[in-house]
Amino acid sequence: MFRNKNAIGWVITIVGLAMSVFHLVIAWHGPPDALTLRSVHLGFALVLAFLMLPLTHKGQADTPRALEYLLIAISVVVCGYLIVEQQYIVNRMIYVDTLRPIDWVFSITTVLLVLEATRRAVGWTLPVTAVAFLVYGLTIGGADLQQMTEQMYLGTEGIFGIPLYVSATYVMLFILFGALVERTGTGQLFMDFAMSLTGHSAGGPAKVSCITSGMFGTVSGSAVANVMTTGTFTIPLMKRIGYKPAFAGAVEAVASTGGQIMPPIMGATAFIMAEFLGISYLKVAAFALLPAVLYYIAVFMTVHFEAKRTNMHGLPRSELPKLGEVLRERGHLFLPLVVIVAALLHGFSAPFAALCGVASVIPTALLRKSTRQYVHLENIVTALEVGARNTVTVALSCACAGIVIGVIFMTGLGLEFTDLVLTAAGNHMMIALVLTMFAGILLGMGMPTAPAYIMQTALLVPALVKLGVVVEAAHMFVFYFAILSAITPPVALAVYAANGISRASLWESSVAALRLGATGYIIPFMFVFGPSLLFIGSTGRIIQTAITAVVGVVCLAAGLSGYLLHRAVAWERVLLVASAVVLIKPGLTTDLIGFALIAAVIASQMATARNLRERKT
Repeated sequence: MFRNKNAIGWVITIVGLAMSVFHLVIAWHGPPDALTLRSVHLGFALVLAFLMLPLTHKGQADTPRALEYLLIAISVVVCGYLIVEQQYIVNRMIYVDTLRPIDWVFSITTVLLVLEATRRAVGWTLPVTAVAFLVYGLTIGGADLQQMTEQMYLGTEGIFGIPLYVSATYVMLFILFGALVERTGTGQLFMDFAMSLTGHSAGGPAKVSCITSGMFGTVSGSAVANVMTTGTFTIPLMKRIGYKPAFAGAVEAVASTGGQIMPPIMGATAFIMAEFLGISYLKVAAFALLPAVLYYIAVFMTVHFEAKRTNMHGLPRSELPKLGEVLRERGHLFLPLVVIVAALLHGFSAPFAALCGVASVIPTALLRKSTRQYVHLENIVTALEVGARNTVTVALSCACAGIVIGVIFMTGLGLEFTDLVLTAAGNHMMIALVLTMFAGILLGMGMPTAPAYIMQTALLVPALVKLGVVVEAAHMFVFYFAILSAITPPVALAVYAANGISRASLWESSVAALRLGATGYIIPFMFVFGPSLLFIGSTGRIIQTAITAVVGVVCLAAGLSGYLLHRAVAWERVLLVASAVVLIKPGLTTDLIGFALIAAVIASQMATARNLRERKT
């Protein structure tokens, strides 16, 4: 790989390597002051963005022109200024001391650089949203230009706010961890492990997709990257055993999307949530655990029922790896994940836990001959470069979202928006939740999960909390719908990625994805009305809620698939879906009604099966 690099490729490698090493060093020695750390982090992201990303989509990546070189030089200067003039910035009185001419120039320039780099990285939606908020702040919001420039550049409440802090301290390290474990054969371990467990059962490859995408997604934290990594293997296998291309692509898209909500690592947004809530990342992972399990149970059971309904079989056992051999040859590659979880459970910070995980990857790969081949200089350098590359999108999204958050805090727009939501909902919680759901999906359609969640936290979460929603549940609610936009038409990025492999009709795949992911749209309402689903409350209540929720999602999967013990007739499907809906609301009465409906369907199916056996005899 090194031999094929041109001069620009080598520059990107050196910058990416420098970025990764910098963050590893500060994770060990401790970060410098807030503004220095965040300005260096943003500086690296801007330089890499202008080196890697073309001016237009028709341009060629990794071929910067004179304009890109100029933007890189300016990026270094404006970010370096914050470090060189640190004492001046710390000692001046914000909104009181007059700005120097150079402050004006650098502030406006930094905003423009962030907007342009973000446009190249994630498209137009997020930068246009940021510009709209800036215009609002300078006009209707009543902020003057000096206040706006100070807020955005000379402090930690705008571009260099909490989102960028999280990207610099948490996200970068976990992305590095993911890049390293991927380069040491862990992806193959996940695939072989899932194949050995479920490949032979009905619809085996689809179940492999669920397990592999969940495991890989918790490391990568990106639905699209997950699809492109695991989908190239699982989608052709699903098509081979008889799944329609649209359904095969939908399975991979939905399973990959769930990776962002699956502990122990999840995606970048979980770390931002921990910072906003002022709690440890481990608690956020605990909140996410049971809903994530329910999500994957629903997807797993849906593909199982679909396979049973269409009389589909799995792969021959002779073609599958044996579980014992998989664990013996590659099972040790699970150790870095164990190290991270153990560090978190022992009370260490998330960045230190990530550092421990990173430090354990190479020694773990050296334990066995089967994985020792991955440990060489080129592979390690490539992993560090890829980790830096993968951080660029997150860092720029967080910086651009910081512009929006800065305007919201300056103008008090969050309070006004809360009043607007409460008025529109008429103080009814369910209406407010539905409005928030649509807002979350719409925001998430055009931008990554992190900025979509950040904006909802500022604009929508306060309204939910004011209506009585537990604050942790409110944050998880908007988090879920920011994620689910990846499988929600018309802008379903994970489905688009899967369709590139399955070659199916986009509309057919989108409908299949909605059916497979239906439980994901219901789970957030479940934990709003029953916070025990987030492990909030008494042990007995948590156990009761978990049991009813598991039964509910299985019934929903059965109702939507048209199969439970065998094919379900129309009225049985209606009762199965109704029982799932009833079980959403915690309470003894609703639980009893739900179980009664399920019992009626099971009794009917057993009677039908008995009649079929009698006819055959």
